[in-house]
Amino acid sequence: MLRVDLRDLQHGPVETTGEVAADDALFEGLGFAFVEPVRVTGRLQATGESGYYWRGHLHARVRLECGRCLADLERPVDADISVLFSTDSETADEDPDAYPLPPTTTAIDLAPVVRDELALAVPAFPLCRPECAGLCARCGADLNAGPCGCTSAEPS
Repeated sequence: MLRVDLRDLQHGPVETTGEVAADDALFEGLGFAFVEPVRVTGRLQATGESGYYWRGHLHARVRLECGRCLADLERPVDADISVLFSTDSETADEDPDAYPLPPTTTAIDLAPVVRDELALAVPAFPLCRPECAGLCARCGADLNAGPCGCTSAEPS
């Protein structure tokens, strides 16, 4: 459940739980692929007349490419999320963790938050291991397998 009807908050906070398919259009253009569905849990609550606070957690497994040797790798991604949704434009403009809502909002869609947080949580320069030697800049050989044949050659 990544979309919450605000009427449901009249009785108190609402627990949010959901899965987003690995190939969902929500994730297009992120530059990485998911190995399994993204699992999202959280709790949404009203914070007064103009705001709603969501604290959540997301878990995913992503398929990436090592930034040095280009080897395929999979990594878990876990992120805790704390955001404010606000119909008060001043609050939404001042707080980097706030999402603006039109005053006539009747439901909150958590999907854009999930996308944004995943984009921030996935490492921009993943490594297969910290000591990865990468590829030879001259011949492209994988230096993790040992030295390449061109390392002592004169530059061309």
